[in-house]
Amino acid sequence: MCRIGVRKLKSSVSIKNNYEFRRLYSKGKSAATPFLVVYCRKTNRGCNRLGITVTGKLGKAVHRNRVRRRLREIYRLGQPRLKTGYDVIIVARVRSRYAEYRQLESAFFTACSKLGMLAERRDGE
Repeated sequence: MCRIGVRKLKSSVSIKNNYEFRRLYSKGKSAATPFLVVYCRKTNRGCNRLGITVTGKLGKAVHRNRVRRRLREIYRLGQPRLKTGYDVIIVARVRSRYAEYRQLESAFFTACSKLGMLAERRDGE
């Protein structure tokens, strides 16, 4: 069940436990781009769960946090385009530190389309 926020129903929840990350790595599907790798696995939940992994190879905390914030925002804004009921992990590669926002966004949606996570678009959209 998804958590209910104070103002509205959240359509995404964080993945924080190590065993959940490991389960997705081993049993989920993955798609790689030069900037990131996306792992996903279908669940029976009514919402998506997101985990983001940024390695120390990217640099100091300032750079890692910047990449993490960008990926979180790309996911948040792109959520209406994604199907629901998935666990998603985004693993940032070293190149993502030097990538522009649009490059990361394009890489994320390319990986999602490879995994079949993009929702069908309606005629009016």
